[in-house]
Amino acid sequence: MTSAPFAARLNIPSGPLFFPVTAYGPDGAVDLDVYRAHVRRGVEAGAAAVFACCGTGEFHALTPEEFQDCVRAAVEEAAGRVPVIAGAGYGTALAVRYAKLAEEAGADGLLAMPPYLVVAGQEGLLRHYTELARATSLEVIVYQRDNAVFTPETVVSLARTEGIIGFKDGVGDLDLMQRIVSAVRAEVPGEFLYFNGLPTAELTGLAYRGIGITLYSSAVFCFAPELALAFHKALNTGDDATANRLLDGFYRPFVELRAQGRGYAVSLVKAGVRLRGLDVGEVRPPLHEPSDDHVKQLAQLIERGEALLQEFTDRR
Repeated sequence: MTSAPFAARLNIPSGPLFFPVTAYGPDGAVDLDVYRAHVRRGVEAGAAAVFACCGTGEFHALTPEEFQDCVRAAVEEAAGRVPVIAGAGYGTALAVRYAKLAEEAGADGLLAMPPYLVVAGQEGLLRHYTELARATSLEVIVYQRDNAVFTPETVVSLARTEGIIGFKDGVGDLDLMQRIVSAVRAEVPGEFLYFNGLPTAELTGLAYRGIGITLYSSAVFCFAPELALAFHKALNTGDDATANRLLDGFYRPFVELRAQGRGYAVSLVKAGVRLRGLDVGEVRPPLHEPSDDHVKQLAQLIERGEALLQEFTDRR
């Protein structure tokens, strides 16, 4: 599989990639104690890596100081058991600043998110990520989504850039991804890593596995790690019957619920964490909270997922 070297390079055990939410207190300030508890629970539950202050962690809403505090807290809670990858974004100068803050905080790598607002050409995107990689000693994973969509030729150039080790796809164009994987394989010696970065990536896990991409971000792991672990095991052992049962009974309905509101890829996940007993607070504007009815539906879905797991246990 194309994704296996990531585990060897960063000493990641097999498991879902954990993208913790950022906890806020009643006054809206970052609550580092609750955040630490959230990260610690995820690591202890079996996360393979912690991606701190990325999309699910509301990178866009954090000040540089808050960002560094959270990354440092994640590093301390991970305590070397799994690597910590921090977000970096906005324009090139700010992305470099966040990279340096993450490096100072002890992060092991960076997830480089799209530049802010502008729709750039391939030449500009390549320059942006190349300059970011040159400015830090941290290994960089480039995140394709929204206003940063790459041609196979550009990804080949990224893969040739020292310090850029992987590519995360948040677009979902499998034709494009197959061409990217093929082009890099043909043109660049050595290994390059690929990640399924779609919201609720489990829904497309079987399709991405078909082109050799098995690493994926799991937002569900934030609030239902037992479901995320069960799906991960099924996907990676070829137990498609179990994977499809989880897709039909939990993941597809969850994605359909997530589609009911803008920003629910973050706020619904945060509601799920609160439902499971950890008060991580609400999302910051411009995101908004799910409706009471949608939170109730989420609680019912979690119960349904737990019932599915019990069915699997009873059959053994």
